[in-house]
Amino acid sequence: MEPTTNDRIARGVRGPVLTAGDDGYDDERLGYDRSVEHRPAVIVGATSADDVIAAVRIARERELPICVQATGHGACLPANDAMLITTRRMTGVRVDREAATATVQAGVRWESVIVEAAAVGLAPLSGSAPFVGAVGYTLGGGLGVLSRRYGYAADHVRSFDLVTADAQLLHVTPDDHADLFWGLRGGKDNFGVVTAMTVDLFPVVMLYGGGLFFGADDAATIVNAYVAWTATLPDEMTSSIALARLPDVDALPDPLRGRFVVHVRVAYCGPPDAGERLVAPLRAAARPILDTVAEIPYTASGTIHNDPPEPVAAYGETTLLRALDEGAVDALLAAAGPQADAPDVVELRHLGGALGRPPAIPNAVGHRDAVFTLFSVSVAAPGRIDALRAANARLFDALGPWDHGGAFLNFLAGAHSAGEPVRNAYEPADYERLRVLKSTYDPDNLFRLNHNIAPAGT
Repeated sequence: MEPTTNDRIARGVRGPVLTAGDDGYDDERLGYDRSVEHRPAVIVGATSADDVIAAVRIARERELPICVQATGHGACLPANDAMLITTRRMTGVRVDREAATATVQAGVRWESVIVEAAAVGLAPLSGSAPFVGAVGYTLGGGLGVLSRRYGYAADHVRSFDLVTADAQLLHVTPDDHADLFWGLRGGKDNFGVVTAMTVDLFPVVMLYGGGLFFGADDAATIVNAYVAWTATLPDEMTSSIALARLPDVDALPDPLRGRFVVHVRVAYCGPPDAGERLVAPLRAAARPILDTVAEIPYTASGTIHNDPPEPVAAYGETTLLRALDEGAVDALLAAAGPQADAPDVVELRHLGGALGRPPAIPNAVGHRDAVFTLFSVSVAAPGRIDALRAANARLFDALGPWDHGGAFLNFLAGAHSAGEPVRNAYEPADYERLRVLKSTYDPDNLFRLNHNIAPAGT
């Protein structure tokens, strides 16, 4: 009898190989963002680079496009009738105190790296949500709570282990496969499956960080104060502000339940007394309804944003902005303030500092002259998508005069993760360079269920 695809893959794979109807198929295919639901022809639950090599070889033979998923944050196109490689079982972390590095496997979440690094007085350039996968986050740039001080996570990669479209395992460094090293740092998973990476760690143990929450009546005062405040900050201060319509749920503190709030998030990696002085103008601008800003260990950095860890179907849009003025604040409040029919959360993240400077070894992360990211996210409940599209159109049109024209790749998801939005995440010359690189390492676009960059000439 001719062996099935499952049989052929399973001979070389230690992890599970699943097709529709198998026990565990549904649990394996689902990720954090439930707005994109994969229904692959076959799933390989990889446990090692060898598993990934076997999966890629079979996918190539069967002409199955490949989607890679660790946690399912930032989901792109549905992997229907495709090969889905899940890496959640690849969870090894090794910290080198002397070199100040961490080597992480493909399925590692930042929370594991944070704990291991903290044990030796170091910290990674993790994001606002520590339960996000480290590899996917870094491949897309990586914007976190230390970014204005140290730059994008992609700026501080030492090496990658990469399985390419021809099922070869490459060790990619600034000296070996330098073209891939440039493109992987910002080019997402267009060139293969990263099975491990080594990244820099930094001497950060404590932060002066947390959130300041203000009520609807103080929205205009605080947003104006925040925008003016960001123009005065040292690189050690990373911050953002969100206009949020919070649900009435037990998971939230009593003062916040069911309310519109302005949430200012701060992370200062300097002396706490200096951080307190820096935050003082915001505390003086209006009385917070809740103030959680204090000296905290880096292991608690996820409490600054308090992103929800539960899976959700989300709808979001994003762009980059230039410097803002009072007119921009008025436009933002008209489209997303307390009285507006707006997305659930509208966030500005302050860029600049080290984010605005080129890294020691160039990479594909673009638009370093942007001053803010603008990002909206809402629960994509059934029957709500048309209204959310309209609300986002009003918001992004209102901020159009301050639009930079670019986008930050990690914030592109769902329907906005292909085509022109992806192209806009790069400088034009870099995008063409990435297409040439794609045509070299994946000319058939096997890795296309992602923030896809089409090969040159297609």
